[in-house]
Amino acid sequence: MPQYALESNTGTLGASAIPPAVSDDTRTPKRLGVFERWLSLWVGLCMVAGIAIGRLMPGLVDTLRGLEFGEGSQINAPMAVLLWLMIYPMMLRIDLASVLGVRRRPKGILVTLFVNWLVKPFSMALLGWLFFKHLFHPWIGDPLADQYVAGVIILAAAPCTAMVFVWSYLTDGDPAYTLVQVSLNDLLMLLLFVPVVTFLVTGASGLTVPFEVLLYSVLVFIVVPLALGTASRTLLLRSKGRAWFEERFLPRFQPVTTLALLATLVMIFAFQAENLTSRFFHVALIAVPILIQVYFNSGLAYGLMRWLRVPHDVAAPGALIGASNFFELAVATAIALYGPESGAALATVVGVLVEVPVMLSVCAFCNRTRHWFPQQEGTAPA
Repeated sequence: MPQYALESNTGTLGASAIPPAVSDDTRTPKRLGVFERWLSLWVGLCMVAGIAIGRLMPGLVDTLRGLEFGEGSQINAPMAVLLWLMIYPMMLRIDLASVLGVRRRPKGILVTLFVNWLVKPFSMALLGWLFFKHLFHPWIGDPLADQYVAGVIILAAAPCTAMVFVWSYLTDGDPAYTLVQVSLNDLLMLLLFVPVVTFLVTGASGLTVPFEVLLYSVLVFIVVPLALGTASRTLLLRSKGRAWFEERFLPRFQPVTTLALLATLVMIFAFQAENLTSRFFHVALIAVPILIQVYFNSGLAYGLMRWLRVPHDVAAPGALIGASNFFELAVATAIALYGPESGAALATVVGVLVEVPVMLSVCAFCNRTRHWFPQQEGTAPA
């Protein structure tokens, strides 16, 4: 089986490496880096470190919370910088020509977009309303019920960006097609994230959404790194060439983005230290609709891919994109809208807690059901 490079959490795989069909009996184990192999451990260590910092150094945490981009912007500056370090390398890889070329293999993309934008946020709003406003209401009460509904909606409205490439690699996904799937989601977030979150949060929770703050969040967390990435890609490809850009420039971000992800996780857990330690029962309750939503949407995407006879190396990443969330963006947005200690922020942080183990289980299911999909020689239409 040919080897192709994976750059941890930068969303960077060898763009030209499209693995051929490989029979199950010749499939070799994945060679994961230290970060990917021990992903659950790193998340656990970040949680322990973040909670310890939050409880032992509250003054430091309060200082970090108070650092904003301009007075009253509600955009946390440290969080924004760390997000830029994670998102910018992904945006460097968005090739508009490749995105436009996907019309030659449209099925996988259409299923991905259908599940991510027409099913996922609306099903999460329904589940959040059902569980928090009704089934769990006796234990949490009205104010927190509205906050938790808002948080899970924000989480579901942000499709995963960086971690999808790890999941795609673990299921022998087509890296080039996965890149296009993620790129289209990133571009659509510019247009749909604000209206979808505003509509669903207002309708399902009864909370008001500060429209200007939400719009500002999208500008800071998505538009800025997208603009920088597009400009950098264009200038560097013209001046240095594609080989230098992909083989020399992009790999430099691997340690930076990995450290930025870990630092973001520590900060997230530090901001929520009080809630995580004092509302442990609520954490378990919040996890219930999130888990249902993850398995429902991944199963729906995977089933539609099978029905449409999409190749497994497109179907598996599509199911994983439908299941996972851009939790870093969701947490940052919830903090900007409702504050770092809010119930909405806690709900998005619970998404972080369940993300890795749940996604690994979806990866395992996709690998065990590879035989459901037709064997192909080379690249089949998708």
